[in-house]
Amino acid sequence: MNNQKQQKPTLSGQRFKTRKRDEKERFDPTQFQDCIIQGLTETGTDLEAVAKFLDASGAKLDYRRYAETLFDILVAGGMLAPGGTLADAMMRTPVCVFAAQDALETMHAFAQVFNKLIRRYKYLEKGFEDEVKKLLLFLKGFSESERNKLAMLTGVLLANGTLNASILNSLYNENLVKEGVSAAFAVKLFKSWINEKDINAVAASLRKVSMDNRLMELFPANKQSVEHFTKYFTEAGLKELSEYVRNQQTIGARKELQKELQEQMSRGDPFKDIILYVKEEMKRNNIPEPVVIGIVWSSVMSTVEWNKKEELVAEQAIKHLKQYSPLLAAFTTQGQSELTLLLKIQEYCYDNIHFMKAFQKIVVLFYKAEVLSEEPILKWYKDAHVAKGKSVFLEQMKKFVKWLKNAEEESESEAEEGD
Repeated sequence: MNNQKQQKPTLSGQRFKTRKRDEKERFDPTQFQDCIIQGLTETGTDLEAVAKFLDASGAKLDYRRYAETLFDILVAGGMLAPGGTLADAMMRTPVCVFAAQDALETMHAFAQVFNKLIRRYKYLEKGFEDEVKKLLLFLKGFSESERNKLAMLTGVLLANGTLNASILNSLYNENLVKEGVSAAFAVKLFKSWINEKDINAVAASLRKVSMDNRLMELFPANKQSVEHFTKYFTEAGLKELSEYVRNQQTIGARKELQKELQEQMSRGDPFKDIILYVKEEMKRNNIPEPVVIGIVWSSVMSTVEWNKKEELVAEQAIKHLKQYSPLLAAFTTQGQSELTLLLKIQEYCYDNIHFMKAFQKIVVLFYKAEVLSEEPILKWYKDAHVAKGKSVFLEQMKKFVKWLKNAEEESESEAEEGD
């Protein structure tokens, strides 16, 4: 009996057929560059013809592997060496962004070439984003004219959504910032971007990638002030960007003020220390008193876990606010501040249903504690109130307002008798 296992037949030299349309020519980067440049040379400077050539070439050339080389050629005319110089100056093609006319219209046309290419070959999207990030890091290696063209093109591509605003992170490179390259590039870029959209759309894109509060980092640390940023970009013709950054800084300062206030209150810091801190912040960040009283009110009301029972919350509120009335009084030295506080109280009582019946009691408390005075209360009652809960609150205030008016008339008549 033969115990030896029969050996299975083996296949040798098996070849798998591939469809013609699935075959792609694989080159090294230099050969790939030669193919693209030769094609662009034959196509000429007609960018519509260039777009058609690139579309057709993607079927036979390996764009996925050589995306960086492809984009280097289309932007700089050939493969780039580290730092931004051309790896082979002899191979440069004139059909590229850097060799094109320095005009927004021309950059629009190039943007269309990139848009069509990326729409056709979706996998190039990430490669293109990486390319632009790299190009921004190479800015010092380009001429001023080349930087200007790249800035305009980037602005257009950000506006039409081909690029994400996160690419701007490259501009925060320490060397680029230190030598003023980042700020100068940003001027051209934002001009182009805002020209396509508006400052609100630009702000929304920046906000989406948490870059709305980082624009001052385009300057060295010793120049990262609102004043310097505003002067630089306003003189460059970007007043709307300057105003946007100023507003962002103000909003940030207000949020920081509220956060710090709440922490000081929760620690139980003395009112004199809190008042001193707030006044210093007002001066430093140019925050007006009517804005500050709104922040103080919100902070005071956020330090308590309020009772959910309507009959108990009014008593709790009066006790709490009586304690904090000296702090509130420190920031109602103007009629407008008092009126702002009244509106904040009205909105708070309306938005927090358990406080609906507490409005009048809070106002009377503040009147007695000299946080509020007669004139702003009467003005609020007459025409300065808002619609929220208007009928309920006006009804609550009717008797007190009548008393105020009578007191005012009596004091006037006493003054006349004194004369």
